[in-house]
Amino acid sequence: MAKAVGPLGTVVLRGVRPLGGAPVDVVVADGKIAEIGPVGSAAELPCFRLDGMILLPGFVDLHTHLREPGAEEAETIASGTRAAAAGGYTDVFAMANTDPVTDTPQRVAAITDVAASTAACRVHPVAAITRGLAGQQLTPMADLVEHGVRMFSDDGKCVDDAALLREALGIATRHDVLIAQHAQHGQIAGDGQINAGAAAERTGLAPWPAVAEETIVARDAILAAEAGAALHICHASTAGTVEIIRWAKAQGWRVTAEVTPHHLLLTDELAALQDTRYKVNPPLRRHADVVALRKAVLDGTIDAVATDHAPHTTARKDQPWCSAPFGMTGLETALPVLAHVLTEAGALDWVKVAELMAFGPARIGGITASALTKGDPATFCVVDSNAAQTVDSAQHHSSSDNTPFQGMRLPTKVIATAIDGHLTHRTEAFEETKQV
Repeated sequence: MAKAVGPLGTVVLRGVRPLGGAPVDVVVADGKIAEIGPVGSAAELPCFRLDGMILLPGFVDLHTHLREPGAEEAETIASGTRAAAAGGYTDVFAMANTDPVTDTPQRVAAITDVAASTAACRVHPVAAITRGLAGQQLTPMADLVEHGVRMFSDDGKCVDDAALLREALGIATRHDVLIAQHAQHGQIAGDGQINAGAAAERTGLAPWPAVAEETIVARDAILAAEAGAALHICHASTAGTVEIIRWAKAQGWRVTAEVTPHHLLLTDELAALQDTRYKVNPPLRRHADVVALRKAVLDGTIDAVATDHAPHTTARKDQPWCSAPFGMTGLETALPVLAHVLTEAGALDWVKVAELMAFGPARIGGITASALTKGDPATFCVVDSNAAQTVDSAQHHSSSDNTPFQGMRLPTKVIATAIDGHLTHRTEAFEETKQV
């Protein structure tokens, strides 16, 4: 249950545009969408005059690092989910690389309990595939499923052992749950620090070659097909990965993929500056990879945009490149970056945004996103598509400020988020639209 800013009660979202369509009045009552009608059809009720603002389903992030337990100085469930709500998210899947690792039913329950009392959105714990993320022994997957786990991932590390992953895929098939792989062949990637190529050569940093990702994606797609399992590729980052995913889907295999906002916008030329804000795993890739990823988003090869929100303290990031950790924050900038990318491509389509950030991730994660039709839960975000913002981490809700988008001017702003008719985030701009 999300911690609420406050209940909406019975109100009208006047002149709002569901999924970017024509302006309508949307009546919210008892936590549901009670009516949808022409503008002015519910004039007697209290309202928010939203006049052309976009109504989207609450976003679902398949890939969030909340850091609690173990690294609360970088993020907590409370601060991370406040950041999520500010970004329009109503559901996040919390990765297992906590300390201790989320690899037992008791640790899943502990996260669920903290989230129940402190979270500003719904938190779905992801359990590790292997005990301690060590890649040697499977977690008690069947028991974890009984405790509500729907996704398993060693994200941050790759399950390199093909036989062990094959066993995990078989268990996942029997229980109809998802395996999400961080594709990074350990021996090929080695101690890679930056995308292999011209940028790496200029810096002298250890290269992280694209084939280290692509080898694992191809292997795991074939193993998943054998098992009939659902396989999800975390943070796809190369043109080669896109082609493998496209091929796997053409075979009818149950393979899905996500891309991060930063891999849709930034390139390894920035990483070559050796500003650790741009150090991420997988690394920022070539311009050609960015182009391929954008095309894959537009043609449906990539199913979801996921943030890989990875907060770190300033002290940890403010080190020489090779000593600094991989990772960027992303929950509060995901929508503006995606809107910027789609606008650049001449393809900003709010239905597409909803598919990439809500409907697609929800299907993959085994949950339901509100369709924003009569009778559905009033679980949504309101977006001012005419509001541009300059990214300023000092204004963010995350405890960490390691955003690579600092100072960028980006379009759109989430002004309110709600779960079941309860506001979990609201801005002054939203409050200013209220009329009683």
